[in-house]
Amino acid sequence: MDDLRRQQMAQKQMQGIAPSPMTPMTRLLEEQPQSHPPQPPSVQMPPPSSTLFGHSVNLASLPSVPSASSSYVPSPMVAEHSGIIPQLQNIVSTVNLGCPLDLKKIALHARNAEYNPKRFAAVIMRIREPRTTALIFSSGKMVCTGAKSEDLSRLAARKYARVIQKLGFPAKFMEFKIQNMVGSCDVKFPIRLEGLVVQHQQFCSYEPELFPGLIYRMVKPRIVLLIFVSGKVVLTGAKERNEIYDAFENIYPILKNFKKT
Repeated sequence: MDDLRRQQMAQKQMQGIAPSPMTPMTRLLEEQPQSHPPQPPSVQMPPPSSTLFGHSVNLASLPSVPSASSSYVPSPMVAEHSGIIPQLQNIVSTVNLGCPLDLKKIALHARNAEYNPKRFAAVIMRIREPRTTALIFSSGKMVCTGAKSEDLSRLAARKYARVIQKLGFPAKFMEFKIQNMVGSCDVKFPIRLEGLVVQHQQFCSYEPELFPGLIYRMVKPRIVLLIFVSGKVVLTGAKERNEIYDAFENIYPILKNFKKT
């Protein structure tokens, strides 16, 4: 019997205790309206500001910086193209004829050839088409200069080799190589060479008492530029045509910054 009572009491405790009857005091408290504590008046805070060099800066008015997760893509820098193509003026090439040569015999029997060993130790030979000049040495090496393109330089060198063959020498055409290209162009505006040599003194040399042009030695590509106050530019030292084009595209924005106004 006692065990039954204990089980009933435990069940009542688990189900919860019944609410006690409402007293008059609690009824009075419930009927009264609940009063809320007074709220302090709202104060409008000014936007955050900071002081920079003694001046107040409104931080709220500054543009927000995009986060790394946002889809912000910086606008790419557009390279300014000059629209000017340098013209090739001279190409210097070398070729090996592959046999020793008798320069006196060449000078006596060949047309348009001159040989003065006291002045220069090579035969100077010229042809009209393409209009070029060749320096022919007794070792069989030859230098061809004056052509306006790579193909014309090769054609001229082959013509000189053919002349040597007709004189009885077993000449061949070997190891043709372009050694130097010279180009020129005009930027169509005058240039302040004094300002250019000050800003780029590690690349420039300018002595107007000795030479009127500024000498600019570009590192990449390895080109030497002669820049004149009139806007004319001469580029030399290239072994390929693209090196001249790339060098001018690199120097054009610099020249535009030093344009005379």
